[in-house]
Amino acid sequence: MPYELIAIVMFAGMMLMLMTGQRVFGAIGFVGAVAGMMLWGTGGVEIPFAASMKLMKWYPLLTLPMFIFMGYVLSESKIADDLYRMFHVWMGPVQGGLAIGTIGLMVLISAMNGLSVAGMAIGATIALPELLRRGYDKILVTGTIQAGSSLGILVPPSVVLVLYAMIARQPVGQLWLAGVIPGLLMATMFIIYIYIRAKMQPDLGPAMTPEDLAEYDQVSSHPLRLNFVVLAAIVIVPLLVKLDMVAPKTSIGVALGAAVLAFTTRSLPIFYKDVFLKEKHRLLFSGVLPLAIFAAMMLPFVNGWTSLVESSAIGAMTAFIAAILKGRMNKQVFETSVRSTLGISCMFMWIILAALGFGAIFDGLGAVKAIEDLFTTQLGLSPWMILILMQLSFIIMGTFLDDTAMLVIVAPLYVPLVGALGFDLIWYGVLYTITTQIAYMTPPFGYNLFLMRAMAPPEIGLKDIYISIIPFAAVMVVALALIMVFPQIALWLPELVYGK
Repeated sequence: MPYELIAIVMFAGMMLMLMTGQRVFGAIGFVGAVAGMMLWGTGGVEIPFAASMKLMKWYPLLTLPMFIFMGYVLSESKIADDLYRMFHVWMGPVQGGLAIGTIGLMVLISAMNGLSVAGMAIGATIALPELLRRGYDKILVTGTIQAGSSLGILVPPSVVLVLYAMIARQPVGQLWLAGVIPGLLMATMFIIYIYIRAKMQPDLGPAMTPEDLAEYDQVSSHPLRLNFVVLAAIVIVPLLVKLDMVAPKTSIGVALGAAVLAFTTRSLPIFYKDVFLKEKHRLLFSGVLPLAIFAAMMLPFVNGWTSLVESSAIGAMTAFIAAILKGRMNKQVFETSVRSTLGISCMFMWIILAALGFGAIFDGLGAVKAIEDLFTTQLGLSPWMILILMQLSFIIMGTFLDDTAMLVIVAPLYVPLVGALGFDLIWYGVLYTITTQIAYMTPPFGYNLFLMRAMAPPEIGLKDIYISIIPFAAVMVVALALIMVFPQIALWLPELVYGK
């Protein structure tokens, strides 16, 4: 049997197993292992073993549980609730402002978590009830939450881009930086659409009345506690680094030591001062915390002071300390965060392991070269036409698969083909994430649609969810087209930081 036909049979067998409801890693790994043994006998079992060794030796994989833990700590400790109240107050007076604030919330949640599902859960439980209570159109708010949650796999620290980096053998740091500007571009386009739509149809997103805002102009009964140790560390540590008096890595230890000192002295009046502000001004400071955590994690990495893994550990530790200092960390929060981190990390590791084994079989068959020859020589398609066909195939697969499953299924075929066609794999990683999120939200069977239905109140039906996503999906298609036509939107930042 020709190797090309074997590759087709493998792919068809894997899709058939997935349609029967088998787990993604089981279907992919089983087909790869059976094909290896049938092709090369008992020696074929070495392929999944070699894949597992490659996985265990991939040092950046340690970032995966760190970022997932960071996201769950911030989510379970209800820091996201404070963020939403901040956007609620400051964006409420604007027409459609609460929906715009929800997009801002999703951007910050994405920077803290890296998973689109987490953004969807937070938006559906925190923002959706409040928006409906304020008289916002249910179709507009449902689409807003789904669109905002799509930023979770694009804005760093994206967990899916870590997975792509492993399979495509590309640097995680460059992929993250490549996702920053496209992610902010998409968020800005969502905000512009919501604002224009609310201006044209004011009843869709009514502004908060002065009476609604009056309670936030009162002096808050909850003081803002200024810890002198933390404030001193914020000022002194960067200054010491700037004057070359302390090495960058040493400064990280000093900052963590200051955080421990702040925790141990948090109840001693000599080390803090309570400041009573208006409620809206107090809430403004809640937005500083996630930005500070993101800066503490990313700035040392971007400046070359720490490795990617070290930065992920800093992010997890900073989030944990922040939850403690705010009095939000308890046994239940810690246990839920650890259990969820363990479950999701293990799931991703099994999927990566299966994908590596399946990809090794594909490479051994020469299937990538055969497909490239079919498209370019026999069918005479241009590289751009092949790329567009790839993106369309993601849209089709997204009707019944999630983003991770789509990646591990087609990555062994698409990633080498994209490289052979002369396209940049960092740029393609951004295209992949945007396209899969469009597919994720595409009727009739998009995974996000049913996830939203499960979380939404009874008055929001599946038809409403289908209608709600159409304009936002159109905005995402425009953003995708812009990034395809102007690759520097994605590549400028990684080239600036790492050089060409």
